[in-house]
Amino acid sequence: MANILIVEDEADLALLVSRWLERDKHNVEIIHHGDEAMSELRANKNKYGLVILDVMLPGKNGIDLCRMFRSEKGTAPVLMLTAKDSIDDKEIGFKVGADDYLTKPFHLKELSARVEALLRRPVLLTKGQLSVRDINLDAVERKVTKAGRQVHLSPKEFSLLEFLMKHPGQVFSAEDLISSVWEPDSDAMNDTIRGHVNRLRKKLDEKGTPSLIVNVYGFGYKLDP
Repeated sequence: MANILIVEDEADLALLVSRWLERDKHNVEIIHHGDEAMSELRANKNKYGLVILDVMLPGKNGIDLCRMFRSEKGTAPVLMLTAKDSIDDKEIGFKVGADDYLTKPFHLKELSARVEALLRRPVLLTKGQLSVRDINLDAVERKVTKAGRQVHLSPKEFSLLEFLMKHPGQVFSAEDLISSVWEPDSDAMNDTIRGHVNRLRKKLDEKGTPSLIVNVYGFGYKLDP
């Protein structure tokens, strides 16, 4: 059971989603306006276990809300809803701190699956700290430790690991990773991603245990918590 905030200006959809999630024993609150949601999240950023944000809202939009929430150390997972099935929208959302995306129209069973997956994630994000297994990433000091010992990463290795740690269990193609981690004018290719992933594995994996970063055949890569 979790406290969930839904920020959605379509009143019928917000009510439908709320009632569906309440069936799963969650406590749900609804806000229809971006400015009101901004005030609520600033005042109660640690109140919610999950925030569901529509991208298009009156007042502040979902992107601005997510950016503010993360900049003020809000740690709850953020699921963004959008009517636009656009790579650009998703890229912007992930860059400002969204954890997952769901494109309208969606099936309520898929919503439940996404919500439960986000609530189960064994990742801590507090004061810039990300943790999974025995690996800790400090986004403020740009430092990674494994079992308490510092691991030296290149800037791009660090950025790639940070992105994957923010989205554990989610599969990304090489193209997704390039657009999310590399600069827009970068000439990075699939081999670039493969090389960085292999170097991260050498630095972070242990013999006899599953790799931290898994190949999903035909789709891409994911971080396995």
